[in-house]
Amino acid sequence: MTTLQAPLRVVLSLGSNLGDRMANLQGAVDALFDAPGLEPVALSPVYETAPVGGPQQEAFLNAIVVADTVLGPYALLERTQSAEEAFGRVREERWGPRTLDIDIIAFGGHVQNDSALTLPHPRAHERAFVLTPWADVDPDAAIGERGAVRDLLAVVEGQELHRRDDLVLRLPD
Repeated sequence: MTTLQAPLRVVLSLGSNLGDRMANLQGAVDALFDAPGLEPVALSPVYETAPVGGPQQEAFLNAIVVADTVLGPYALLERTQSAEEAFGRVREERWGPRTLDIDIIAFGGHVQNDSALTLPHPRAHERAFVLTPWADVDPDAAIGERGAVRDLLAVVEGQELHRRDDLVLRLPD
């Protein structure tokens, strides 16, 4: 496992639209932080969002996790994919329904583009379900050369989402 000498700030997007969506998101938070190398910084409110792209499907619950990590990008990718698998994620249809989806949105200022991982996430700037909760926990956030998250929100304002204050994720003790 590759580790970094100094921690970097990472942003992870969580989503679920199959099964007990809230339990899936909470399970993801618990799984992400159950081993060393990833320290929580902030956890956004939960949003209910209409699916973007893909087939007809149920609404998602989405949230953003901001953390500091000493894991390398591929080690973090492995951790996110292990959490997805633990919650029954099956990759059959692109942008199809899923029990759990965890995307690495940003990894410090790291830029990468290969078949396994693209950083920053190539579509984050187009998705209200990423930008809105991210702006809640880090109003000064930016996506590389795309610009400030708060400015990018104006471009996606027509996407359907609403904050679910009745649903609250908790960081592990």
